[in-house]
Amino acid sequence: MALSSESIKLATAGFIGFVTGAAIFALRRSSSKKTRRSLRRSTTSSSNNEQKITQADTSEYETETDSESESEDDNVDNTSFAELLTEQKMILVVRTDLGMTKGKAAAQCCHAALGCYKRASKRAPNSVRIWERFGQPKITVQTKGEDSLLLLQAQAESVGITHCLIHDAGRTQIAAGSATVLGLGPASKNKLDMITGDLKLY
Repeated sequence: MALSSESIKLATAGFIGFVTGAAIFALRRSSSKKTRRSLRRSTTSSSNNEQKITQADTSEYETETDSESESEDDNVDNTSFAELLTEQKMILVVRTDLGMTKGKAAAQCCHAALGCYKRASKRAPNSVRIWERFGQPKITVQTKGEDSLLLLQAQAESVGITHCLIHDAGRTQIAAGSATVLGLGPASKNKLDMITGDLKLY
């Protein structure tokens, strides 16, 4: 049976449309694969750069230490309801025998406050929420000698207060590894006063 010119035109147009569609699909698929490969390379490169930056940054900052063991219990908030009804605060105990300038001491206090906040967010989130809601009170007090800081740290550990002891990196003013500031809390005022209530303000 002979095909009319109209039928031939329709068949040709359909074939051209099919080929064009297939070509566009193939191009998009190829482009998508290249984009995914490029993103993977970019992500890997970014991840490697972040690791390098993190490794570099680690050596630049003071170290935080504590005697709390890392266990499943660390993620359990043992703060009692009665403790949550009292004022929640953070205490920063500054060691004065090192002769730190006010700026140096302030920087060390910042390290201690941040260290305490990160730990308490996991270990005592209810205390942290109340502390944040009521202005995040922080009080700086003073003591002399590393032994005094270590004793306060041990007392905090014994009553379950989150704490963070800062050791200086030693790039300015004082010797590397010197214990400078002990952060305590956020925790109830009553608990903290049992440990630091007799210390003078800094």
